[in-house]
Amino acid sequence: MVTLPPFETHHVDNQPPPFAPLDLWSVDTGLREAVQREGGGDFADTLARYGALAGSALYQLSFDAHRDRPRLVSHDRYGHRVDRVEFHPAYHALMQAAVEHGVAGLSWRDPRPGAHVARAALSYLHHQVEPGTSCPLTMTHAAVPVLAREPALAEWASKAAEPDYDPREVPIAGKAGITLGMGMTEKQGGSDVRANTTTAMPDAGDGYRLVGHKWFMSAPMSDGFLVLAQAPGGLTCFLMPRCMQDGSRNAFRIIRLKDKLGDWSNASSEVELCGAWAHRVGGEGRGVATIIEMVMLTRLDCMLGAAAQMRMALAQALHHCAHRRAFGRRLVEQPLMRNVLADLAIEAEAALVLAMRVARAVDAAPVEPAEAAFARIATAVGKYWLCRRAPAFVNEAQECLGGNGYVEESLMPRLYRQAPLNSIWEGSGNIQCLDVLRALDKEPATGAAVWTELQRAGDGDAAYRDAMQRLREPLQGGRIDPAGARRFVEDLALALQAGLLLQCRSPVADAFGRSRLGRDHGLAMGTLPVDAGFDAIIARAGAGILPADSVG
Repeated sequence: MVTLPPFETHHVDNQPPPFAPLDLWSVDTGLREAVQREGGGDFADTLARYGALAGSALYQLSFDAHRDRPRLVSHDRYGHRVDRVEFHPAYHALMQAAVEHGVAGLSWRDPRPGAHVARAALSYLHHQVEPGTSCPLTMTHAAVPVLAREPALAEWASKAAEPDYDPREVPIAGKAGITLGMGMTEKQGGSDVRANTTTAMPDAGDGYRLVGHKWFMSAPMSDGFLVLAQAPGGLTCFLMPRCMQDGSRNAFRIIRLKDKLGDWSNASSEVELCGAWAHRVGGEGRGVATIIEMVMLTRLDCMLGAAAQMRMALAQALHHCAHRRAFGRRLVEQPLMRNVLADLAIEAEAALVLAMRVARAVDAAPVEPAEAAFARIATAVGKYWLCRRAPAFVNEAQECLGGNGYVEESLMPRLYRQAPLNSIWEGSGNIQCLDVLRALDKEPATGAAVWTELQRAGDGDAAYRDAMQRLREPLQGGRIDPAGARRFVEDLALALQAGLLLQCRSPVADAFGRSRLGRDHGLAMGTLPVDAGFDAIIARAGAGILPADSVG
């Protein structure tokens, strides 16, 4: 007991130690198992290095990157238009670390089997500590296969995959590596990109001139942007460079940076295209078909982002509850809190298992049609469900910290603001659910692929068998009323998660199935059946986070 002078009242007691540094790879049993199971084991050393870095130096840098938001400098001191976005140095340090370790390019630079799984795990580790930079990282990653199909854009594709980050505003000829953004959304269309009004008129050579207004253009400091515009032959995809080959600025103006709910470290902009030069990507009128592969990859990263936010929120809650005392015991020892923590743990692991299974399907898709079909539909299913679950999950974890979780220094408010983004970006919930119905109707192989995956878990228990029975007809060609699409996709997502947990014999499989499929669960977190085995679930989720004497 510390003795203080009679006038001194400030003695710090019953507060947890700092969360970081924490090796995010070594403490995540579920992640390490998933990487090995899904074929990314050869990259374990790469992931171990990044997990240690993310949970230490990058974790600290993230606070400055979010506290000092990007600023638009539209003109220099002499009145010349410059349209420059300025960032805190921490942002560039985060980008450099991520690019150099393969968060944006590993899948393409080292295309061994399992590369997409490893890249997904890198993205998951990075997003836990700094989600804002995940936006340009995922767009750069996702644009590579689209650009690689165009011989004239080979330099763009190869440099986007390079482990070199260079934020200078110079032509790409002077850079070893580049980043990419995109501008699809317009104010009158939103998700309905076919309503876009931006025009693209053929210019000399292979170029076009774009005129229009983009309501959201992500990562406006990027070297190039994939945009959609109406060419003479219809809606078409274009690559619009930031700098021209002669070093001059391309003809677009950043009108403003969006004042967003979260994602503060990353800039999102509103832009006018004033005859901006762009190179066509794919055929005229094939804009949506051209970008669909990019959209699939960015939607996978939305899944990974939701899972990462859940994992970090859970880790923060476990850390706090292991050190904070109330009513004579540590919080982690309180029976009802143990129910909450266990409930969060099984939700987080189920999210990770589904996201990493989709990553494996993406990895195998080029050579296995069944995996391509599974990736096609499971990406939309997972993007809807995991992103839908993240905001409520983060709020529940935030409550575990009480008032401390409402203070910016805790990281939890940042996670809470960030959590809704992935459900909106790359198509909101309704878009994803209708896309699932479209896939089942137009591409019957997708239903067959999901049914095969569900069958791999065997009969499971009665709840799993009942879920399979409900899904059999719609997956095998039965009609689904669009008004009921959300309920169907929810049922499918839960069955997929339960089946995957059963397949990998996860210790949380029984509790997940009973609570989610068997409905042995209330409407709020922390309503698991009292015999759900909290000790084992919490010990698994908290290995390396919880002190040895805090479980059991």
